[in-house]
This record gives sequence, C-alpha cells and structure tokens, in this order.
Amino acid sequence: MTQSSEARSSAASSLAGHDALSLRTLKAAEWDAWYDALEVAFGEDESPERRALWQALTEVDRSLGVWDGDMPVGGAGAYSFRMAVPGGALLPAAGVTMVGVLPTHRRRGVLTALMRHQLDEVHERGESLAVLTASEPAIYGRYGYGLATWKLGVTVERSRVRVERPEDGRIRLRLADPAAASPACERLYGELVPRRPGMLARLPGWERLPLLDPPSEREGHTPLQCVLAEDGADGTLLGFARYSTRMSWGHAGPSGDVRVREVLASAPEARSALWAYLLDLDLTDTVVAANLPVDDPLLHLVSDPRRLRSQLSDALFVRLVEVGDALRSRHYAAPVDLVLEVADEFCPWNTGRWHLHAAGPEKPAACEPTEAPADLALPVRELGSAYLGGVSLAALAAAGLVRELRPGALAEASAAFGWPVAPWLPHNF
Repeated sequence: MTQSSEARSSAASSLAGHDALSLRTLKAAEWDAWYDALEVAFGEDESPERRALWQALTEVDRSLGVWDGDMPVGGAGAYSFRMAVPGGALLPAAGVTMVGVLPTHRRRGVLTALMRHQLDEVHERGESLAVLTASEPAIYGRYGYGLATWKLGVTVERSRVRVERPEDGRIRLRLADPAAASPACERLYGELVPRRPGMLARLPGWERLPLLDPPSEREGHTPLQCVLAEDGADGTLLGFARYSTRMSWGHAGPSGDVRVREVLASAPEARSALWAYLLDLDLTDTVVAANLPVDDPLLHLVSDPRRLRSQLSDALFVRLVEVGDALRSRHYAAPVDLVLEVADEFCPWNTGRWHLHAAGPEKPAACEPTEAPADLALPVRELGSAYLGGVSLAALAAAGLVRELRPGALAEASAAFGWPVAPWLPHNF
C-alpha cells in the first residue's frame, strides 16, 4: 500500500463506527448547503455580497465535505496560492480555508479525517506548503501547522501624532474611484509580493476581495475610499491607501475615525505621504489600522510612537507538507550546513534527518535525506513557524520546542533562517 492510499485509508478509518458519515469532494450544486453548514459551525451570517464572492472564489475540486446521510456536517477547502518565501520565490501553497464541523458532530473524528484527506491531496499535487489562518489556533498544531506570521494593529490619536510630508514635491496625491484604480493598484501589489515573505500572489478574481464593501458591514463608515500616491513628473503609481471614515459629533465638536483597509507603497516618499494624509483628515480624532507588518515603517514615521496603541495578533500558520522541497525553495540569510531531525507524526514521509546546506542569501540551497548525526531536533510544527523568517529558532528553543544536539548549531540555524523583513499576510482567505 502506498503512502497516499495509507493516508486515505487513515482518513476513512477515523470515521469508522459512524456508518452514516462519508467524506468526499464537493459538487458545485452542493455549495449552498455545504456553506450553510459552515456558517452554522462558525456562528456567522455573512452578507450576500461576501457570500457570493466566496462562492465565486471556491475551488470546488479542492473542497471536501463530510455528510451524515444527505446532510453536510463538516467541510474543508483549499486555494491554489503562490506565496512569497525568503529570497523572493513564489512557492505553490495550499491555502486551507472553510474548515468547520457542526456542533452536533464534533469529537467524532470528522476534523481529523478532513485534515488527513486534505494533506494527502496537497502532497499528491506537489505543493510543499499548506497555510491557513485559524479561528481557534490551538486546533491546528496537532496537524503540524506552526504560527509563522503576526499582524500589528494600531489605533492612533490623530491630534497627538504627525508624519512629515515629503518636502521634495515628487509625490502627488489623488483621490480615485476604488474600482477604476484597481488594475493599477493590483499591478503595484504584484510588484511588491516577492519583496516580503508571506505575501500571496493574487489569483484571478481575488482582486475583488480588497474592494468588497457591503453596506451592511460598514458600521456607519463611508463607502470605501482610495487615494493614490503618484510620481508628479510622469504619473507612475508609487503607492495607494484604501480607507473609510465615520463622522461623529460630541459636545467638544467632531470626533470621527478613519478605518484604514491597506497602505502599500514601493517608495518611502509615497508611504510617508499616504500616512501623513490619513493622519490629517479633517473632522477625525482616531485612525485605526488592523493589519500591518510587525516591522511596518509607520512605527518609525510617527512623531510620538507612544500614541500608537498597538496590538499583536496571530496571522498565518505554515505547514511543511514536503520538508525537503520547502527548505530547498527558500534562501537563507547566512551560510548554513547542518542536519535537522524532523518529527512529523501526521505526515510521516517528513520524519527523519535532513541535511540542509546553503552558502548564503544569494545562493540556492540543498536539502536531502541523510543518515548523518543530527545537529538540531524539532517537530515539523516548529519548522513551519520558523520557515518564513519571522520566528526565531532560538526563541523556540528557549521555549523547549527545539533541541540543540551540536553546540553552536542553534545559533547557526537561527541566523540562517531569519530574514531582513518580517513576513506578512496582507489579507485573510
């Protein structure tokens, strides 16, 4: 029996004893009933606009369901993403999504069967990575997913903070219709993707996600606004911000807020100009941005960093489905030559010793199975956490999650796996 058939047998056996339960790939005509079950599982009632977008983006052939008779009781899907990894390569990655089980069918092996079947399919497709955002992070560690990126949220007291506008006059700001400006904004987004690990190349149709703006979700804010930062000499787009405002009035006068959807720029002057604009909108007191990289330049642009009330939240979880290919496909910030002993109970083809060698950040890496003595020992979950360069192997070792077997190996590995910019997931999926 092959590893794939063994895994499929394992997925089926996890439902053994529940004769009415069956796991299979979704059919397009079943999408509404399948999604209804997932909404119940998540306790959500999404807007018709958001639901329609997710239906359009669903890859039906990558969507799984568990049925109790003719009723869907659980599901899991995946998107065929390409994700930036350290060094700029765009690596195929399964974007795991829509994972849920009805409350009536929990603790019956449904989730484990879905995860087993899905990871087997990812392996068969040749995708070396699977990634997800977690509604309940504690669930996914047992399936080998490690927290690899964080997101920074900030709430800014506008009147107490300023960002200096560029003085060279190069940048021209212009308000634009968000939909009309979208093609140019998407081209700029695509240029930025290889520069930061964790960013996702947009598949066709995904350009609609940042424009999604159902009135039922605005919470009193204006429709989505878009401001472009262009080169004043030739009109080249250098950055953009999408945002909305909400006006409110009190005894002391206006006290509105600005909700920043995203700020992206290819030039420092454009970024400064955009933030200066957002922090200087009339009739507003507060600027809120929910998803920035943890090393976002805004932290250094503001006049008083204490006025940035910040909050860190978990973002992207990474699972190495094929350890050798994943480690070969990224670059390393420093030379590295060591043997990793990887433990992976859920995908046993990864378990064993792997010889990782790279001469430096501009050189390709090699990673092959070996029988040589190990220098570091770690579970595949921790390898996923460190993979994009934003989580230190030394920090994981300090938490008792990575073991150094050769003196000096931990420092070598930590330096090599790090990266100059923090990884970041620009949007959920």
